[in-house]
Amino acid sequence: MTTDSFMINQEFFLKILDSLGVGIYIADKHGKTLWVNRVSQKGLGKPLEELIGKHIADLEKEGVYSPSAMNIALREKKETVTTIQQIKGKKVLVTANLVYNEKNEVEYLVTLGIDMINDEIRNAPGSDLKEIESLLQRYIHELRKMNALNMFTGEHERSFVGRSESFTKLSNLISKIATVDTTVLITGETGVGKNIYAQQIHHASERYDKPFVHINCAAIPATLIESELFGYEKGAFTGASANGKPGLVHQAEKGTLFLDEISELPLVLQSKLLQLLQNKTYMPIGSVQTKKADVRIIAATNCNLEELVKSGKFRSDLFYRLNILPVNIPSLRERKEDIFPLLYFYLEKCNLRHQKNRTMSTKVVEVLQNYQWPGNIRELENVVEQLVILAADDIISLADLPKRILEADHSDDQPFSIPSGSSLTSIVHDMEKKIIEHAYKEHKTTRKTAAALGITHSMLMRKLAKYDIYKETSS
Repeated sequence: MTTDSFMINQEFFLKILDSLGVGIYIADKHGKTLWVNRVSQKGLGKPLEELIGKHIADLEKEGVYSPSAMNIALREKKETVTTIQQIKGKKVLVTANLVYNEKNEVEYLVTLGIDMINDEIRNAPGSDLKEIESLLQRYIHELRKMNALNMFTGEHERSFVGRSESFTKLSNLISKIATVDTTVLITGETGVGKNIYAQQIHHASERYDKPFVHINCAAIPATLIESELFGYEKGAFTGASANGKPGLVHQAEKGTLFLDEISELPLVLQSKLLQLLQNKTYMPIGSVQTKKADVRIIAATNCNLEELVKSGKFRSDLFYRLNILPVNIPSLRERKEDIFPLLYFYLEKCNLRHQKNRTMSTKVVEVLQNYQWPGNIRELENVVEQLVILAADDIISLADLPKRILEADHSDDQPFSIPSGSSLTSIVHDMEKKIIEHAYKEHKTTRKTAAALGITHSMLMRKLAKYDIYKETSS
């Protein structure tokens, strides 16, 4: 199955890497070669087909390069910068990086090499190792973003899938946000995937190999949430552990703390969170000393925090601290183009999970695309899993669909009645007016409405005037 992503797809990304003037070598966590760009192939004196599948240790024994920067990075569990000698005696500055998955386990090994004897590099104005290293880190950042989509294995463990214009814009925003450490506030209806976007920001950031700690503020009793967040010293309260307990802020050190349902955080704790955001310090329960914290905060809510501020249920200063980088995730009914790729993404995922081979009939896909999905992506995933498990045959039919979806379907197989005494002209006019009103309400401006209806702007303006429908002046 092919799905669009907010990053460059695999084919073109590898073409870009092939066009770069630096050597790039990618292996899996076991050291098996996955891909090598043309510069590295030339330097190593071997074509791609002779490198793919070879273990890095075997290539080192063959004298293709020495020493193996990847082996050093894997052994020491950290980025390694060293000079290696290739088979033709050429010296190359190599940076070996470890790329981690969401479980903080090594998933890939990536090296980027620059020929230090190359005159273009050696004589480049202002060229020094720091500038070269900065360039390499930018390439590594792009590779980490591709790893977030598991581009080399073809497995998409996170449902970051879509092809609509709004999805593309949102994805580009996420990509920019991932490059900085600023606090993020993610908003959107229940089920739109706020946690998925939070994870995507983390995995594409410089903190990708550090903890991503998720806490649902609505799922923890108000009396316990402070100790969960900030921890406590031994003997801090009755029933406390004799050794004390580090909180989630401590667990997220150097990484990302994701505060889901932030609107449910009690007012008394909001001031302490504000201190963490402002000063990067916090105080465990029972402690007399503040502790420093190096964490990035991502918060999420399905509530209107501005309304909660007005009603006195949420601190205004905390809201403004959280809302530096706002990210609003549109509902699934607002990006219907994404329903189709999401359906097949989850169909493939659930088939694999339950060892099935289900497909969807054309009519089923049509009904599911027209459904409003009030529960958004979460509901869609649950429905697809239900269909995969319970469908009578491998081809999922209308009879397999949940009753609520069938009853909500307004396709053309439902009866159509003509009001008595109405002429065809009046019926057509009434239908046209309703369609235009609905489209204008959804798209807000006349130009967007005209484009959606497939008519010219001037024609739409005439019809708005004809049916006495409100139109804005600055569209």
